[in-house]
Amino acid sequence: MDTETSGCLAIALRKQPLLAMQQAFASRTAQKTYWAVVQGGPKDDTGEIDLPLVKQTDRSGWRMITSEKGTPARTSWRVLGRSDSLCWLELHLHTGRTHQARVHCAAMGWPIVGDTLYGAPHPEGLHLLARSLTLPFTPPVKAVAPPRKGMQAALQACGWNCG
Repeated sequence: MDTETSGCLAIALRKQPLLAMQQAFASRTAQKTYWAVVQGGPKDDTGEIDLPLVKQTDRSGWRMITSEKGTPARTSWRVLGRSDSLCWLELHLHTGRTHQARVHCAAMGWPIVGDTLYGAPHPEGLHLLARSLTLPFTPPVKAVAPPRKGMQAALQACGWNCG
């Protein structure tokens, strides 16, 4: 998870659960759902972004960019709400590439609010939340995170009712 992203994070306190979590993430059986508030937003209510990503380094640092030569990356999205200038999206990252949600949204023309690398800064920071995480254990382990305070006003503008 990017350092600016808020929300669910899995931590193992012992080796056996750590190995099980690593296997779940490696095999893509761990289910992660993200919420993002983006500038503008898609015209449709659901869709998929399939754009390969590659790391680009220059004197000012590094960032991920879309490139045919990159590693495959796929994100599905669903609109949960809208305002005049913002859109609240649910994102599912089918691949776990660095900055995947951020680059994919920006590449589509709807950067995530507060994304200083792929969009524009915002006083309340990056509006990206790791909303839920489900680990395929017996029984399954599920965590759901509330939006941080700095993201709530934008979510409410898009129709979120604090529930």
